[in-house]
Amino acid sequence: MTKTVIIGANHAGIAAANTLLDNFADQEVVLIDRNTNLSYLGCGTALWVGRQIEDYHGLFYTKKEDFEAKGAKIWMETVVDNVDFTEKVVTGTTKDGEKVVESYDKLILATGSRPISPKVPGNDLEGLHFLKLFQEGQAVDKEISKDSVKTVAVIGAGYIGVEIAEAAKRRGKKVLLFDAAGRSLPSYYDKWFTDDMDQNLADHGIELHFGELVREYKGTTRVEAVVSDSGEYPVDMVINAIGFGPNAELGKDHLELFANGAYLVDRHQQTSDPAVYAVGDCATIYSNALQKTTYIALASNAVRSGIVAGFNVGGKVVESEGVQGSNGISIFGLNLVSTGLSVEAAEKNGLAVSYVDHEALQRPAFMEHNAQVKIRIVYETESRRIVGAQLASTEDISMAIHMFSLAIAKSVTIDELKLTDLFFLPHFNEPYNYITQAALKAK
Repeated sequence: MTKTVIIGANHAGIAAANTLLDNFADQEVVLIDRNTNLSYLGCGTALWVGRQIEDYHGLFYTKKEDFEAKGAKIWMETVVDNVDFTEKVVTGTTKDGEKVVESYDKLILATGSRPISPKVPGNDLEGLHFLKLFQEGQAVDKEISKDSVKTVAVIGAGYIGVEIAEAAKRRGKKVLLFDAAGRSLPSYYDKWFTDDMDQNLADHGIELHFGELVREYKGTTRVEAVVSDSGEYPVDMVINAIGFGPNAELGKDHLELFANGAYLVDRHQQTSDPAVYAVGDCATIYSNALQKTTYIALASNAVRSGIVAGFNVGGKVVESEGVQGSNGISIFGLNLVSTGLSVEAAEKNGLAVSYVDHEALQRPAFMEHNAQVKIRIVYETESRRIVGAQLASTEDISMAIHMFSLAIAKSVTIDELKLTDLFFLPHFNEPYNYITQAALKAK
């Protein structure tokens, strides 16, 4: 038997464990997690807080007993204190103070990420919240449910910040959304798209404070005001959604790290120590758009990295296909989806790119149910390979982004896309599909 210890039992760790347990009979699997629960879909927190879904129970897709039924040992509410990489031993402590000692043949680190906490005066006041764990979602929901909480400040206008701002607004709160950047969602979308989202947020009553860096939280014991570059704003509650960084504490002195401190792994999810693999938000990933190793923290990437690690640890060599960082967001009925690189992100990474924009109806004009669609396709100027795409509409245009994801993975050129076979039916699209029309604009 080969004994594999997995530290961290959320999406990446779960995927690795299931891959080992479902495919390899010679595996002894041990999972260790500090939390009370596992498999929480944090992307659903805003839906629950905003009461777009009835409760949180559906946000869990597995439980401890499911792994025990497959023959795994699982330690919950257990903190790993140390990993002896030379002797291959993991030691930890349970919530009751019991010492846990587990040796391993192979180790999978799935320790995830940690929210970035601004080191500003007043960051220890009551009423300040983060959003990652289930318990943090519970705490935010409990606070927002109080009549005394009338004004909510959200710090950070990335995906989580924008989503929780919408949720708070749906609960009848006054919402102030802050970001040091000049617009929302700058990591995934160019300004042509975020202008629409910013207007959408403003139209729904969210007070935008972009280009404002938060300098201080004021209050006696509880937060009473947010101080930014531009002024002081009274608030009853603050939700920090600035972003996340890799949680690589356990192996930082032993394993090779990426520039941002994540574990550096190869296409098999193997670290610089052959017995140790790293998956999910604590590890790097290969970007097909950039054609090099990078860091993209998404649950979809975490699951795939866990599957790859599981197969390789089990003895079947599987290489990661790489990722595009495909993502989407839906706020007050406006849907944005993207994959690969925006123009801004490409240029920031030193890629010389060109792009085409197109705006058209989803369906022929004679169709009563209709909406505008915006599309941008980004391609490398010299090679003409597609490296990114963005779409926006009040229609559900999400499935189109999967085609672009595959195009990036397979290095499809903008010229090949021009004549790609795309079907037409009035119920779904125009005769000249907006994807075709956009591609044809590329000179």
